[in-house]
Amino acid sequence: MPVLERTVNTIIRGLVRVLCRVEDNELSKIPPQGPAILVSNHTTNLEGPIYYVLLDPRRKTALGKQELWDNLFTRFLMQVWGVIPLNRRGADRRAMARARRALERGEFLGIAPEGTRSMSGALQRGRPGAAMIATAARVPIIPMVQWGVQDLVSNLRRLRRTPLHFRVGTPFFLRVPDNRLPERSELRRMADEIMYQLAVLMPPHLRGYYRDLSAMTTEFIEPVYTRKTAF
Repeated sequence: MPVLERTVNTIIRGLVRVLCRVEDNELSKIPPQGPAILVSNHTTNLEGPIYYVLLDPRRKTALGKQELWDNLFTRFLMQVWGVIPLNRRGADRRAMARARRALERGEFLGIAPEGTRSMSGALQRGRPGAAMIATAARVPIIPMVQWGVQDLVSNLRRLRRTPLHFRVGTPFFLRVPDNRLPERSELRRMADEIMYQLAVLMPPHLRGYYRDLSAMTTEFIEPVYTRKTAF
């Protein structure tokens, strides 16, 4: 890891430990090396950096909205961490290609399948981007969630430490019928199945669009442990 990146990560990690009560034992369930896609819920612009420093020393990158490069400070962080800029206005083939190359190098790729922040903290309906990349790269998906980050700023104003909770689910592959590229309708169903894997890890009041677990399907979900080759 370059000296600048190590220094930035150490500073941010120290701040997180001072400002928060971090319940991060579950992050140890994530293997020490990839390739894999890490999917997570998205409530603020803060959980990405927190994940990034707490997952050290794993090799990792993430897809980040292109607007983060408009601000001097966030652009600095994105460049230090090698985050992949994503144009959310349409299909960004350049970003998808860079994501594929990161996975081919054995890195973890962080994706927020909701595509935008949830202002309430509850899950929104997922988008098919993570499913597209996972089925093309044939890599596992690891579901992980957090809650508490959304309260960090308000607690800081009241001089309170923020409890941060993290949960990690069972890694899985997306099963594609007949070993082919999935159709649009299948990608839509895959996206919902990915989000349900996040929902089961969340407290009931934060499951949002996926609150009804009785509607959950696993048509395309294949747990990693059922395959002879995994990571």
